[in-house]
Amino acid sequence: MGKPQLIVITGPTATGKSALALELAIRYNAEIVSADSRQVYRYLDIGTAKPTAHEQAQVPHHIIDVVNPDGQFDTARFRTLAHEAIHDIIQRGKRVLVVGGTGLYIRTLTRGLFSGPQADPTLRRHLETQEKEQGRGFLHAWLQKIDPDAAQRLHPNDTIRLIRALEVWLLSGKPMSVWQREHGFQECPFSTLILALAVERETLAQRIEQRCQTMVRAGLVDEVRRVWDMGYDVNLSVLHTIGYAQVGHMLNGRYTLAEAVAQMAKETRRLAKRQLTWFRTEPGVRWFLPGQAREIDTAVKEFLRVF
Repeated sequence: MGKPQLIVITGPTATGKSALALELAIRYNAEIVSADSRQVYRYLDIGTAKPTAHEQAQVPHHIIDVVNPDGQFDTARFRTLAHEAIHDIIQRGKRVLVVGGTGLYIRTLTRGLFSGPQADPTLRRHLETQEKEQGRGFLHAWLQKIDPDAAQRLHPNDTIRLIRALEVWLLSGKPMSVWQREHGFQECPFSTLILALAVERETLAQRIEQRCQTMVRAGLVDEVRRVWDMGYDVNLSVLHTIGYAQVGHMLNGRYTLAEAVAQMAKETRRLAKRQLTWFRTEPGVRWFLPGQAREIDTAVKEFLRVF
């Protein structure tokens, strides 16, 4: 018996991954495993572009709404939950679509996870305290000094991954980027088709601007207020990610609404650039334009041997 088959749909944000995934899932009797590092959080729906209730009713989605905004979630847990979901989906005779733009999640699912030092909760709390006391950006600046390769791939507000990278170095004396190079990500537990969507830069910028405006009209400001009113610390890492950070600054009087939207779009464009750089270096990725529906469908049929 061959390896289980996975179809991965990825690429930069705002390229239409979710819509394509929904279409393919319905056509090929598949369920969707989310590979998005923010959609795992409950109550954060609009700013993470989480599938709507209607979309989730059309096609089952997995690894969405897993933890509260103050919960811990890392790559290792994603990989464990993804393997469990994939096994369950296949056991029920359905196909699997993995969808999202978190490159490290997709890499570790399809090519393995290096076995670095185990998590140290005490050290993690100490690093979190350092970030609060020294100011946001402290951990990123520290990582830049000891592991510039890892720092280049991480946003200064990505506290969870910054803490893990520093934790690996502090516990082992070896930078995370070295661990990753030595591991090589050569495990292949699945037979995988990786489809990536990309659009021309100016078009993507327009899509991002429209997406930010749509999120605000859909109630992003009220979503941030609601999470704050639930008692969650405004300094939580996830509340300093794109959309939530800028709206938070608006609510605190730092930005006008127009300025918040402009900053959202700016940071989203930067994210898209980082994602594009990441996936262009990943092996086996097949690139398509969102409008190439026929070509994408042909690639899927050839992979699944369905004609």
